[in-house]
Amino acid sequence: MIQQTATILWNQQVGPACYRMGLACPQGYAKARPGQFVMVQSGPTPTPLLRRPFSIFGKIGASDHPEGIELLYKAVGRGTQQMARMTPGQTVDLLGPLGRGFHVPVNAEKIYLAAGGLGVAPIRFLASVLMHDRGGIDCTLFLGGRSQEDLLCPDDFRAMGISVTLTTDDGTAGQQCLLTDPLADAVQAQPPDLLCACGPHGMLQCIAGIAERFSVPCQLSLETTMACGMGACLGCAVPKAEGEEGYHHVCVDGPVFEAGRIRF
Repeated sequence: MIQQTATILWNQQVGPACYRMGLACPQGYAKARPGQFVMVQSGPTPTPLLRRPFSIFGKIGASDHPEGIELLYKAVGRGTQQMARMTPGQTVDLLGPLGRGFHVPVNAEKIYLAAGGLGVAPIRFLASVLMHDRGGIDCTLFLGGRSQEDLLCPDDFRAMGISVTLTTDDGTAGQQCLLTDPLADAVQAQPPDLLCACGPHGMLQCIAGIAERFSVPCQLSLETTMACGMGACLGCAVPKAEGEEGYHHVCVDGPVFEAGRIRF
């Protein structure tokens, strides 16, 4: 974990209030893993007071010697709206990489990825690492949203050679259904060696149930509110699995968990 000043390389709108921000941050990201995140302070003064957590969307440049990282975010509050107004050449204060990421077994050959909304961020990073480091792996993405405008960056996955299944609640793109419907059908028909997902709480709860029903290994990247990113504030606690006492802290124990380790 390193705190550093990172220069904005680009800040491009990719959807309604959604942006991709490239950051030049030469220190500490060569070993960043998919699923890890950063805490961002977007202004020269601590206003807003608390940093904002963002999953790493990908590395810029060579994976082993990256020039920086890319973030995907939505301008919904004071901090992210401030970020949306920033331009190349300006700087942010960056703390990271933080947390525990995805772990893909070396013998995994068939992997299903599932992403809802901004949950596509860590999934895209995972996909890029899988396709770069494990040529020939069979990877399928299930990407869902309320409408077509909520389906972020599907062409990034297609460019990697990944099969993409789209779903929307209103039918404006792909199948008109929940993401979990075609995912469940695929898991039943051709069980993967691993299922990885990130998205809204209800989606992840359903995916955990699918994985349990068909005995498929499953890793979930949780999205929670957090203030510190280091386990000090206890604001990101989630209950441990049935039969276990206490809580996991998403920022240090996660954000990626085996589906069976948490209780929804």
